[in-house]
Order: sequence, then C-alpha cells, then structure tokens
Amino acid sequence: MDTKRTAIVTGATGAIGKAIARQMADFGYNVSIFVRNEMKAKNTVDEIITTTGNENVEYVIVDLSRKDAIRQAVEGWDGPLHVLINNAAVTPRRREETPEGIEMQFATNVLGYFWMMQYFEPYLKMGAPSRIVNVASYWAGDLDIGDLECRNSHYNNDRIYRQSKQADRMLTVAFAGRMKKDGIAVNAAHPGDVNSILSNNLGYGGHESPDSGADTPVWLASSDDFEGITGKYFEHRDETNCRFGRDKGLVEKLFEICESY
Repeated sequence: MDTKRTAIVTGATGAIGKAIARQMADFGYNVSIFVRNEMKAKNTVDEIITTTGNENVEYVIVDLSRKDAIRQAVEGWDGPLHVLINNAAVTPRRREETPEGIEMQFATNVLGYFWMMQYFEPYLKMGAPSRIVNVASYWAGDLDIGDLECRNSHYNNDRIYRQSKQADRMLTVAFAGRMKKDGIAVNAAHPGDVNSILSNNLGYGGHESPDSGADTPVWLASSDDFEGITGKYFEHRDETNCRFGRDKGLVEKLFEICESY
C-alpha cells in the first residue's frame, strides 16, 4: 500500500468510526479524522498512532451538521484525497436544530454527507482513481420527500434515522453518476451491528465488535477488488440490491433538495 494515500474518516471518535480510522491507518493510509470534540479527537489520534505505529494520523475539528464549518475545513485542505468515508451520524431522542434552523439528523446524517462529497470533489479528482464510502444501514426507509426535517409530523428518532439512511443510499447513486467520469467511485455500506451511543439512542444494543462493524466500509475503501465499481450498496461484503436507488426521479429530487441548502 502506498503510504502517501490519504483518507478522511468522519465521526471517528465513535465506536465504528474509530475502528474504521484505525484499520485504515493500519493499512498505511495517512488518516485525517473529522470530528467535533477536540479532547476525544486527541485521545483517538494518540490511540490509533500507538496501536498501529502509523504516525500519519491527524484530526480536524468540524461540526458536520453545518455547511460553513465543512467549507472552512475544506479550505484548509492541501493535496489530493484518495478516500472519503462518511460515517458521522447522530440520533437525538428529541427533535433538535442546528443554529441555521435545520433538523439535526437531516443536517448531520444527510447534508453532512452531501456537503463533504460536494466540497471535496476537486481533491478526490486530484487523487483519482479515488473512492467515497457512505456508511448507511439496512435499517432504512420511510423517507418523506416532502418533510425531510420532520416539521409536519411527530418526531421519532428511529423513524428519522431510517429516513436519513435511505437518503444516504439514494445520494450514493446520485453522486456515483455524477462523479464516475472523474474516476471517483461512490458506494454505500451497512456496517456491522455494534453497541454504540447511536444504537443506544435508538433503543438497541449490538452484538458485533467495532472492528467487525468497520469491516465492510474499510473493505470498500481499501480493497483492490473495487476498481470501477460505483453506485452500489453492500452488506457484510456482499453487494445487495438497493430498492431506494432504483427510483431515479426520487433520487434526483432528493439531490436537488439537498443542493438547495
């Protein structure tokens, strides 16, 4: 593996995100974790460096629910990007909004992915052939294209999380079609079922280890088997039919709505 290859992992202080970042570092990538909490970021970077022996690990403090924060982080980026792993997600039990007035799950879990892909596209082109891996879920569905921010219905964090993960799978298809010509592959994956803050907020536990949960996203990001494969969805290293990506009209409608923010 070329040690000069660079990867960004968002939400890397959580259980699955940290395992993804550590495995990518173990494969020899220069790893940049995009996270909100500086103390957790420092501890995570130190832990990954100690565990892997790879000293090319750094953190960037950024609130992935806010467009301007992502834009500023991108402005500070230098050089090509070879892998972007969108993993950050939140599941607040009560409806919350960003300072811009956007519902928090939609802002972080959906728009955060959208803005990261959009703003890092020039750097991914520089690093082509490059890859984007969107950590989605098999726990997906119930998308209401007319009420993505849950303004007109009762807020249930499980339902809105399912909606956000459906949206991530749909945006994977939308960006894959747009980026293929530039040598950027975009795929989505269900991680393993890991006991985490996110799963606990949804009322679930988890029976898999963080490393097991990180396996499929890291496989998509690093394996030589995926050159030229794009717009697909995977579970447990298996390509899985994604019914959400087949509705091209709805996919494009979602893309247009996200682009309007």
